[in-house]
Amino acid sequence: MNFEPLQNTRIIDAALGKEVDKIPVWIMRQAGRYLPEFRELRSKYDFFTMCQTPKLACEVTLMPIKRFELDAAIIFSDILVIPKALGMQIELVSGRGMVFPSPLKSPADIDTLQPINVKEKLSYVFEAITLTRHSLKGKVPLLGFSGAPWTLMCFMVEGESSSTKSKAKSWLYKYPEESKRLLDLLSDIIIEYIVGQIEAGAQMIQLFETLAEYLNKSMFDVYCLSYIRKINASVRELLKKRGIPEVPMVIFAKGAHFALKELSESGYEVVSIDWTVSPEEARKVMNPNVTLQGNLDPCALYAAPESLKQVTEKMVSTFGKKRYIANLGHGIYPDMDPDNVEVFIDAVHSF
Repeated sequence: MNFEPLQNTRIIDAALGKEVDKIPVWIMRQAGRYLPEFRELRSKYDFFTMCQTPKLACEVTLMPIKRFELDAAIIFSDILVIPKALGMQIELVSGRGMVFPSPLKSPADIDTLQPINVKEKLSYVFEAITLTRHSLKGKVPLLGFSGAPWTLMCFMVEGESSSTKSKAKSWLYKYPEESKRLLDLLSDIIIEYIVGQIEAGAQMIQLFETLAEYLNKSMFDVYCLSYIRKINASVRELLKKRGIPEVPMVIFAKGAHFALKELSESGYEVVSIDWTVSPEEARKVMNPNVTLQGNLDPCALYAAPESLKQVTEKMVSTFGKKRYIANLGHGIYPDMDPDNVEVFIDAVHSF
């Protein structure tokens, strides 16, 4: 596939440790509910229809790029497209979020998951990526992403939002080998899914292990870190085998402050950190050849513009310009004022 050359390479350069003229910035969930143009489109289509229709996914991906001076686009999709591809029913219920009417209740339910051909079952994501790359015309790089195994397992077992993740965690204690079987199954799909996104045109990939915070260090090492490493190594091996150039990869394990060193040595060019981690501590314990991403508290965007500017300037000055990508410490909230998003982006770029 022939794509137009990149006009803005800041985020790729930062990920690879190169010098940048300005600190690159993008925002997790930047193409979403806080944008009035998204809400208008969403009123016409259900959520998964938007995800599964390449033209709509492309349109939503481009919304924040048209509005803000961001340094990257991220494809509009959802981490739960993988459980959905496996045959699990998912409903977006008002006030409850994503709900699985029939979650996995015991290890025997793993056998009810449908075997899938990733290239066919998730083709709509790959088509959306290719369409969006062409539509961007090289303005900024396009990121792809996937949920990580433990995070996906949590959703599949819990069935809906939970403050404890006790159902999923109970599996790790009651059914450790069966849990590994499920995590291995998900890992194999994720590997093919990420390679498919890169093949379709994604120029950077982020792996979201957003529910890492529910595990202690020893559990994290067994049920998260080992799979995070496996996915990275296997993706690179498969890309090489298929003659596809590698792209930078980002790992975001929210709440895994106890594993910063290990994450920085897991093979990813970028480690994204949440707002509970101080940049100084992260720099001190992590591999110096890894780029950091983050980590403004999403709630800081509720601040008055001048206060937000000051908080952002303090954050970027603490991280420094070298090997750094500015972002939030988690996804942007749906009631955020887009004007404050612009304040945040301008404050990063003016550093």
